[in-house]
Amino acid sequence: MKTTDDILKLGDPRLYEICESVIKDELPLVQNWVKELHEAMEDIRARFGFGRGIAAPQLGIMKRLFYLNLDKPYIIINPEIKNASQELFELWDDCMSFPNLLVKVKRHKSLTLEYLDENWEKQSWKVEGAISELIQHEYDHLDGVLCTMRAIDEKSFRWRV
Repeated sequence: MKTTDDILKLGDPRLYEICESVIKDELPLVQNWVKELHEAMEDIRARFGFGRGIAAPQLGIMKRLFYLNLDKPYIIINPEIKNASQELFELWDDCMSFPNLLVKVKRHKSLTLEYLDENWEKQSWKVEGAISELIQHEYDHLDGVLCTMRAIDEKSFRWRV
């Protein structure tokens, strides 16, 4: 059973690595990876009261995969962001790798996400607002980018209260 304690914390060098694509032969492994991601996210929700998505590298799985649990679960394999809007918005972002820290960032207001689902079928999803921000956050993890690296300025950090 994966918990908050299994999530890599800020400063772990693996969080700054670019992940490799999932290959079709690894599809049987995806189900177990998603189970572990789900368990860790549920523990974060129970302990800290937040969590809509988690990226595989946060558990040391260095693959281009993330898991969202919104109105239903979404398994996002080898995602690509397309048509990101020019319009940006600011928000306080949080992360399971540093659950007590909030970081003010700018994100694209809307985008299209192209990805493979758990059946290796190509999907396209147009999103905006909070879901767009969430996807950009998780996608960044796959490229070794943390929201701390996207802070608007040196005053864009605060503790969760």
